[in-house]
Amino acid sequence: MSTNKLPPWLKRRLPAGGQFSHTDEVLKSLNIETICTNAGCPNRGECWEKGTATVLILGNICTRNCKFCSVPKGKPLPPDPTEPARVTQMAKEMNLHYLVITCVDRDDLPDGGASHFRDVITEVRRQMPNIGIEILTGDFRDCQDTALATLTGALPFVFSHNIETVPSLYSLARPGGDYQRSLDLLAKAKKHFQNTQTKSAMMLGLGETDAEIEQVLKDLRSVGCDRVAIGQYLRPSKNSLPVVEYVEPAKFDHWKRRAADLGFTWVMSSPFTRSSYHAEEKA
Repeated sequence: MSTNKLPPWLKRRLPAGGQFSHTDEVLKSLNIETICTNAGCPNRGECWEKGTATVLILGNICTRNCKFCSVPKGKPLPPDPTEPARVTQMAKEMNLHYLVITCVDRDDLPDGGASHFRDVITEVRRQMPNIGIEILTGDFRDCQDTALATLTGALPFVFSHNIETVPSLYSLARPGGDYQRSLDLLAKAKKHFQNTQTKSAMMLGLGETDAEIEQVLKDLRSVGCDRVAIGQYLRPSKNSLPVVEYVEPAKFDHWKRRAADLGFTWVMSSPFTRSSYHAEEKA
């Protein structure tokens, strides 16, 4: 489909209900960053109206420059020692039963930010022992083993790392990443964390072929990945990659069925799907 005009299935209005406003107020009052706003997520209205949000820790300046993302690249600030307490307070005020925590890439830190993930999780769970937690990490370039060892002290959680796109598009969309390195991280996480569900996500609409999508799904299963999210790439800023194709909902339904056939235990596949979209379902 032509990318000059947004198709009707991708048009949404931002709600302005009481719960949306409450979520907004809590996040602002505690100075909590979210991927919802920093990455221009189209699901912000729906999720905030439900009282859920994906927390972005370790600042909003990334050490990478992925062309599909609107988070700015630069020199990040050191980890904020007050962040674990602030995230915990947010979770309590929003009465969360499931918390998704993600971060920018922090190649400047020797453990890629793993110890800060651990500290946030530990503090949240200390005050909310029954909360479910999912972490969405970067690829921990040059420190995968160290990072995974550090995170062991924060179990249990769902471990998620996004493959993002097909290998042939990495140099265009994710020049700081490496497809095999991402697969290696998921494989190591599955081996390192006993009884832990692993998860990944990919975007469609950047010019990938069906055969390439199929191979990514098979590659993810080959490293034991349990959960997968598949969604439409939407250009978050004028400096981001253009959309090559708006994939029709029926095609997402096809990939949902195919992923289930391949053995994924949790599949979310739709134009609006993002990695943490409805993450709490069947969790």
